[in-house]
Amino acid sequence: MKILLVRPPRIKQAITVSDFMFAEPLGLEMIYGQLEENHTVEIFDMMVEKGSLTSKMAEYLPDAVGITSLCIDVHAVLRLCREAKAFSPNIITLVGGTQAFLNPMSFAEDSVDYIFEFVDESNVKQLFAQLVGLDSERDEREENISLIQGVRTRFKGFALNGLKGRNKYLLPNRESTSRYRSEYSYFGYKPAAILEYGTGCQKGCEFCLRWRIEGYEENLIERNLLIEDLQSVREPTIMLVDNDFFANEQKIRTFFDLIRELHLQKNFIVYASVKGILSYEPLVKEFKELGLKAVLVGYESFNDSELSDYRKKSDTHDNLKAARILEELGIDVWASFIAHPDWSSADFRKLRKTVSLLRPQIATVNPLTPFPNLPLYRKYEDRLLYPAEDFESWSFGQVMIRPSQMSLKRYYYELLLTNLYINLIINRKTEMINQYGFRRIVKLALGSSRTFFKYCLLMLTSK
Repeated sequence: MKILLVRPPRIKQAITVSDFMFAEPLGLEMIYGQLEENHTVEIFDMMVEKGSLTSKMAEYLPDAVGITSLCIDVHAVLRLCREAKAFSPNIITLVGGTQAFLNPMSFAEDSVDYIFEFVDESNVKQLFAQLVGLDSERDEREENISLIQGVRTRFKGFALNGLKGRNKYLLPNRESTSRYRSEYSYFGYKPAAILEYGTGCQKGCEFCLRWRIEGYEENLIERNLLIEDLQSVREPTIMLVDNDFFANEQKIRTFFDLIRELHLQKNFIVYASVKGILSYEPLVKEFKELGLKAVLVGYESFNDSELSDYRKKSDTHDNLKAARILEELGIDVWASFIAHPDWSSADFRKLRKTVSLLRPQIATVNPLTPFPNLPLYRKYEDRLLYPAEDFESWSFGQVMIRPSQMSLKRYYYELLLTNLYINLIINRKTEMINQYGFRRIVKLALGSSRTFFKYCLLMLTSK
């Protein structure tokens, strides 16, 4: 079969981190790796490509089109599936990705043939083996497909067979995106690859989707797969997308051993918890010597009560200690904060003061987002500004919960003011220019300006 794997284009009105972090479509690279032996496969990254899906299909003439998804992509994915069917009713359409795991039935319409609720070592190959020559044995093949774990078929009403599973980390074929790889970046590091070393997270933060998708128990990627994956990375920078790299000593030391064994000379960027930084300070220092350049840290709030409600395992004093450790080691900090819907103007001022005390190289502030099916959604359901079905509004940057202490317009004003303060005063531009170069900092500034103008528009149109 000829298979076209597609990442949808950016949603223009959405406020997302893609203006700062533009990662490769790792999930599609994994699917490519599973299928390339028995099929002809190509990845079409519409976040990079300017052409339409129709023009690509006219050039490539695929038998099947598979599309990945995030929450905000639902309408875009369905439009692409309809476009594929309009091009040729015989094209098989498939949908997978994060949204297909969280809410598979959001794709249950006639333009979609199959939904991958999750993928593992076997179900991708099993499905496509059944799809070869499907029309000649439709009834029997569809019966077989309906028995494949994790696959929902339109021809059986999108019913799921068996228990819900989890996505497995499969070996990606990074050459499959070779023509796009120069575009993938993490803040000032470009080009950059992403790689997962451990799945799951025991921190269990109240607002977080990741541990709910991957599981509460942390599991390391199988050693041989990890070695092959690390050796396939050509980029000078690797972003490890584990929820918390510094989760435990064994995990940290095992990765250090691999760096030395494989003689890796890379820039590393990781997600790190405050608790992990404080618990393993000597290992943070050791990682610095092995190439650690930056950490993404969720400080989240200036308020200990809020941190407790978020089920964070650290308080504001811990945040300050972690910030000083990283500063003394010369490791960049990209800090994230959550704007609570019950904040007053005084609270926003406290946040700005807190950011100035923590002194991160880069900081971002996003409104609390209570994603559907999470406890926070039920808690704030009567204050939601958008229905769950308004998928394109459910980005991390848009206000989803009606503020209790001020009007929505005023709340957006406070977000604007805070982001301006952070970008113009707190974020260390001179230091970053010296480190990343002027051109890259200009691109980051353009990303900030896009966010600024989106907030301006939302403020002006809010009541």
